[in-house]
Amino acid sequence: MSRNVAERFFPFLASRASQALSAVLLLHILIVYGFSREEIVPANRPLREFPATLGHWTQTGESAIDEATRQVLRADEVLSRSYRNTATPAALSFFVAYFKSQRTGVNPHSPKNCLPGAGWYPLVSGVISVPMPGRTDEVRLNRYVVAKGDAKSLVLYWYQSRDRVIASEYAAKLYLVADALRHNRTETALVRITVPFVGDNVETATRLALDFARQAYPALRLLLPA
Repeated sequence: MSRNVAERFFPFLASRASQALSAVLLLHILIVYGFSREEIVPANRPLREFPATLGHWTQTGESAIDEATRQVLRADEVLSRSYRNTATPAALSFFVAYFKSQRTGVNPHSPKNCLPGAGWYPLVSGVISVPMPGRTDEVRLNRYVVAKGDAKSLVLYWYQSRDRVIASEYAAKLYLVADALRHNRTETALVRITVPFVGDNVETATRLALDFARQAYPALRLLLPA
């Protein structure tokens, strides 16, 4: 089938971005559903071992995940906690969903899909580069500002393995294919930090979220498989 004919019957293939995405999805299908080797599922330390205190941040609560939500997430482990900064009257929620394998089509749900489904609408969406302890390079994190009525929140989220931090969902799919081919492994973790704020204090909320992220990253890294 020629390119012009293909684009005539499949107009979504007309752009390079759509072509690239289609190729990624095709590779994902081939790897996840067509790979016959038994996958290596590495052992990880339980998420409950994540510290209750990180610098000025202290855990103030832990939310139970109801069964209906667990069925939607389909994560192997979930951590959902609230923390408060003892140096300022600031609070945030910290959420981690860990997937031992994505081979059967179980994948993290992007907050860009989940939050609107819960009634939050986006105000700002972008990616920021930040330094992390123990790394010589900066990592890229998703920065998402959402609102529901008068409530506003700053959301940072990313996908993390022991030595990798990814912001892009498309890049996460590419690494999924590469890891399945090279290492016969597909584990990943979705990490999300949510800081509520009022008025125009989004920069303060961003600073607080980044402070927690820098302390959470090495602590979480120790729990993930090498």
